[in-house]
Amino acid sequence: MTLEQLRIFLEVAERQHVTRAAEVLNLTQSSVSAAIAAFEARHAVRLFNRVGRGIELTEAGRLFLPEARKLLDQAAVAARLLADLSGTASGSLRIHASQTVASYWLPQRLMRYHAEYAQVDLGLTVGNTHSAAEAVLAGRAELAVVEGDVDLDALTVTRVGEDQLVLVVGGRHAWADGRSLSAADCLETSWIQREPGSGTRAAFETEIRRLGLQPDELQVVLELPSNEAVIAAVEAGESAAVLSSRAVEAHVAQGRLRAAALPMPNRPFFLLRHSERHVTRAMRAMIDVLGEG
Repeated sequence: MTLEQLRIFLEVAERQHVTRAAEVLNLTQSSVSAAIAAFEARHAVRLFNRVGRGIELTEAGRLFLPEARKLLDQAAVAARLLADLSGTASGSLRIHASQTVASYWLPQRLMRYHAEYAQVDLGLTVGNTHSAAEAVLAGRAELAVVEGDVDLDALTVTRVGEDQLVLVVGGRHAWADGRSLSAADCLETSWIQREPGSGTRAAFETEIRRLGLQPDELQVVLELPSNEAVIAAVEAGESAAVLSSRAVEAHVAQGRLRAAALPMPNRPFFLLRHSERHVTRAMRAMIDVLGEG
């Protein structure tokens, strides 16, 4: 079993398509098909079913898939360690970040890092706080930056920045007139929220409890998977939402959203890394850049 065979298996498995996998791998379709056939023959197991012109994982293929991912992740860790032994920040660095961080806070810091460490191959994956923490735990990322609280023993958590939450409504909402609001008013409107696992949602729910209410008392009409989707829904209707001030700043300036008069708290940004994994020079350099604020 070779790393190249594992890479080919993973690309085909994740795309369920030989031609698309071949394009990603920069190989011919026939080379990919031949590699899969040789892999199956060598181990006397069928990993894929050929259904018409398509391809799908067999039960054996589904069972092998997570193990193949683990093997490639371990190989990547070994490669980064060898690169680190060269004495300079090099190799690759995979970062997962929650949406607000990835869209509004992290890009300028990544550019600052790239300007100084251009030899490091940076990879950024965007999700929510929960998925970013899981990526570091599983070894799919060396670092994560999130805006939600994370309390996992295996992770080292460092505060690296902060953000301001803001309550926003559309122009047709009664609160658009700037009237002073109290906690009780939160029960008198409908709400649009981010999905479970979102740091923005978790911070808002914490604030709701601080105000003496429970999150399940709110009239939540939609849960949406991105800041942009929440903004569009609030603009189009008469519901309220709480989002990062960075995400809504331009919309408020253009008059498409109104900031309602119920103060929301600041919330911190956290850097996550696995406490038991080697900190490479590339990681240390990124930690230093992010810690500069």
